[in-house]
Amino acid sequence: MDRREALLRELNLYPQWKLRARSARAAQGGAASVPVTAEAIAPAAAAQKMPPDSGSPIAKRQAELDGLGWTEMKRLVRDCTACKLRAGCTQTVFGVGDEKAGWLFVGEGPGADEDAQGEPFVGQAGKLLDNMLMAINLKRGTNVYIANIVKCRPPGNRNPEADEIAACLPYLQRQIELIRPRMIVALGKVASNALLGRDATLASLRGKPHDYRGIPLIVTYHPAYLLRSPMEKAKAWQDLKLAVKTMEGGM
Repeated sequence: MDRREALLRELNLYPQWKLRARSARAAQGGAASVPVTAEAIAPAAAAQKMPPDSGSPIAKRQAELDGLGWTEMKRLVRDCTACKLRAGCTQTVFGVGDEKAGWLFVGEGPGADEDAQGEPFVGQAGKLLDNMLMAINLKRGTNVYIANIVKCRPPGNRNPEADEIAACLPYLQRQIELIRPRMIVALGKVASNALLGRDATLASLRGKPHDYRGIPLIVTYHPAYLLRSPMEKAKAWQDLKLAVKTMEGGM
């Protein structure tokens, strides 16, 4: 049994978790090869900024962050006290990975393990996310960036509240401007609705590509939910295959 088959069996999805077509590089265990064209890059680069309501708190914070680089952003997030979450967490969790990644995975917020270690998705949900990445020939830190909607752990791992999202979302939006990913995968309902500016069910958002300021966005389940509901893993695999197909220009 090779490593890939062992991985899929561990996810309880063998043989469903199998891509029908992969590049030669992917077949050798590398990242999935995605053709880069001017047509694919131009819309995302041109649409990185979308002028929001200039009077909203998010718009004001976006204006403050405009033009800042990674060093300044990391310092601001580290020292941020813009919402009540900072008082109850150990440290902020900025994000991790390739700062010029083609793939961006966005979750909801840090949990206890992430709060302790300062890195997103490091607990059991993180292990599952790493396996999901491996299943589509990706690897944490290599052409992949991982972040959350909010940078501080909500108490009791509750969902972040609207004012907390409003205070923190501009940080993620600036990160996206700096990374310029070619694909965003939103993990769970909170991340999906925050990025898309909607109040919709996960079921209604899954199964089709969305658009975040010119960047394709695919919605799937949060790994923590998949740990509680393993029968949904096959649906998550369909979402990941859709993301790969969209990246390859098949949608």
